[in-house]
Amino acid sequence: MYKEPIFLKPVFKDRIWGGTKLREEFGYDIPTETTGECWGISAHSHGPSEVINGPLKGKTLDQVWDKHRELFADQEGEDFPLLVKILDAKTDLSVQVHPDDSYAREVEGEAFGKTECWYVINCEPGAELVYGHHANSKLQFEQMVAENRWDELLRKVSIKPGDFVYVPNGTIHAIGAGTMILETQQSSDVTYRVYDYDRRDDAGNPRELHIEKSIEVAMIPHVDADFEPVLSGNEDLRMKKLVRENYFTVYHWNLAGSVSKIENPAYLLVSVLDGEGELKVEGETSSSFKKGDHFILPSTIKNFAMNGNARFIVSHPTI
Repeated sequence: MYKEPIFLKPVFKDRIWGGTKLREEFGYDIPTETTGECWGISAHSHGPSEVINGPLKGKTLDQVWDKHRELFADQEGEDFPLLVKILDAKTDLSVQVHPDDSYAREVEGEAFGKTECWYVINCEPGAELVYGHHANSKLQFEQMVAENRWDELLRKVSIKPGDFVYVPNGTIHAIGAGTMILETQQSSDVTYRVYDYDRRDDAGNPRELHIEKSIEVAMIPHVDADFEPVLSGNEDLRMKKLVRENYFTVYHWNLAGSVSKIENPAYLLVSVLDGEGELKVEGETSSSFKKGDHFILPSTIKNFAMNGNARFIVSHPTI
């Protein structure tokens, strides 16, 4: 039986709004000076992560999902459900919105829509997000878009390091300049741009917008998501459940010592935000981890121990 964490090699994405902080903050070997995204745990066809340890070394996560479903609590479904990223927004991201599952399947042929959430790793003083809008009806939304009344339409929210933002499908949103986040999302790459600050691509052309589809899928009027973080654990491992919803459950863990037994509820997706330490599986094999590592604890591991000083974002599908 498989008794070790599955460490993954990230996939990097060049973005017009990206920068170099993924290298500066996490030591990643990024491919360009405008690298915006690190896909740390991904089985999506646009960038599957590769296993870098153990018997599955060299396999991509989509291949492991297809051939070794016992590692994922025998969860049903053709596609691995989640995707974990770190984003470096040197400049503002486009204002965008994502569809639900039904719309994504029917219109785009994607397995999933996109509900996501963000943990703010770091941001510059005064950083903001776009989260929602001020239109009261679809007609008013359409009029404000047509008249380029973006300052009136878009709702901006101040942020600081450690903030958490839940972004259900249909939410108008944008990550602001000077922000680094960890994003946990459904495994989807469907994005509709509403507004892009009149930016142009490398060829000098205006970037494509998707106004009609955005209006079709947007939540109008906007309603803030209702969720309440839950604290548990002890001084050695403080666990904060950030959100539990239909697609995923996400936690922030703060390890400051030694914990002899942690239960694995299904299979866990783990990203190390800071620090280092050691993980021991059921009193047997040991694995070290450090800042910037991404790994999965498969469902064949029923419990594990940890020691060290580190912070993590941990998630699992809500099954």
